[in-house]
Amino acid sequence: MNDLEQADRLNDLEPADFRALTQALKYCVLLHDARTYDILWANQSACDLLEWTVDELKPLKAPDMSKNARQYSRELGHRWLGQAVEDGVSATEWCYRSKSGEEILTEAIAIRVDLPSRPVVMVQFRDIAEEKAVRRDLFRTEGRLRTFLGNLAEGIVVLDDDGGVVFASESAAKLLGVDVPALHGADFADYCRDGAVPEREGRYRLGAPGGEARWYAVTCQDIDIESDLRGRLLLFYDITDRVRAEEEHRRDTQHMNHLARYNAMGDMAMAIAHEVSQPLAAAYNFVEGARGRLAAGDESVAWGLDNAVRQIERARRILGSLRQYVGRLEQSEQLTDLNTIVEDCAYFIDVSAQQHAVDVEFDLTDQPLPVRCENVLIGQVVMNLAFNAIDEMAGWPPGERKVELTTRRTADGNAELAVRDHGRGLPADLPGDRIFDGVFTAKENGSGIGLALSHRIITRHGGRIHAAGNQPQGAVFRFALPLVPAAALSEEDHA
Repeated sequence: MNDLEQADRLNDLEPADFRALTQALKYCVLLHDARTYDILWANQSACDLLEWTVDELKPLKAPDMSKNARQYSRELGHRWLGQAVEDGVSATEWCYRSKSGEEILTEAIAIRVDLPSRPVVMVQFRDIAEEKAVRRDLFRTEGRLRTFLGNLAEGIVVLDDDGGVVFASESAAKLLGVDVPALHGADFADYCRDGAVPEREGRYRLGAPGGEARWYAVTCQDIDIESDLRGRLLLFYDITDRVRAEEEHRRDTQHMNHLARYNAMGDMAMAIAHEVSQPLAAAYNFVEGARGRLAAGDESVAWGLDNAVRQIERARRILGSLRQYVGRLEQSEQLTDLNTIVEDCAYFIDVSAQQHAVDVEFDLTDQPLPVRCENVLIGQVVMNLAFNAIDEMAGWPPGERKVELTTRRTADGNAELAVRDHGRGLPADLPGDRIFDGVFTAKENGSGIGLALSHRIITRHGGRIHAAGNQPQGAVFRFALPLVPAAALSEEDHA
């Protein structure tokens, strides 16, 4: 159908038809005289909204049906309608006042229409009070959300399939040290100091190119918000201080382990120096005696040389034991039996006890005590507790110098070693939890570092160490390590 045919169809409509169409409009319509601006007519929607009939509207002026405010004065109303007369159309926001006094904010459009009878201004308007309220709420919510996002401790970015930034919160830009516009559209891989863009939860180093890299905890998830915002969402927050603290703790642990090994080597060196000196001196005397008898042809020469060989062989075994011990210093945790560790330390404990004429008794359980540990470090704890007990008993009368080492399997699934002495016991004014903090020592020239190191070693292995009074007198030092479950032992044997 062409334009002429459509025009012919419209010409078939009667004036009453056009009036009915206008009355059916949901938009409110007021007709004003283009010269006087008097109201000529109103459709039903306008009458319903303003609560006036057409006859009641006709004599009304702007002050009668507008909000009592300067921006809705008669002069400004005439200026608005006059602009429509001159330019053909003019739009504004106008606040009408209904017959009952209700103020109605509207969006109004004035259009000049040249009717056959006269020119008029047709004003179309609609109530936008609710829409304005919703818009204000949305604006307020958006402002609050922008404030929240800008002050979050976490950064938020959304990446497209190629790793480009399609959204970035202000907090994300602050954390990375850039502006939001610079981050938007950027390749996020440029901010990832460890290579690929994060695809799973974890720790990553992030930072602007050329800036400082910091550690962040990152979580990832895919989002698709009504096809408007889709991609991979990264939520990240700064954990640099935590990572540095963990690294410092790791260095401290390594340093403490080094001190423990150094202390162990010092004790071993002292014991070996003492023990090796005796067989070597004896060997020297035997050899010298044999030499003196060679000229006389004394048969005892052979006896002397044989004893010299045996003493030298003893020294060789001692040195071999030392080499074997030192060779295990750098091994990591391994599965072993606590009884085996105590047995490996027994020789050195006996050497120290013999120097002070202290009787040491070993009461090791027949039950297996499988533990996973660093043998040398746990051995150092065993010897440290035993040496302390021996040193404590060295000053007592010979018949009372006694130390006991016992092992057992506890009811709560631990392997326990206890070292008992019968000396002065623990100080009454020192709480038990401070025995291992480096302030307690019973030695005249002691520093207390041995017990502190022992506590650090045992707790690092997931165990516990405790000191208490012994009955009827003395002290007992215990430590316990978690037993390896039988199922785990079976799996390792199978492997």
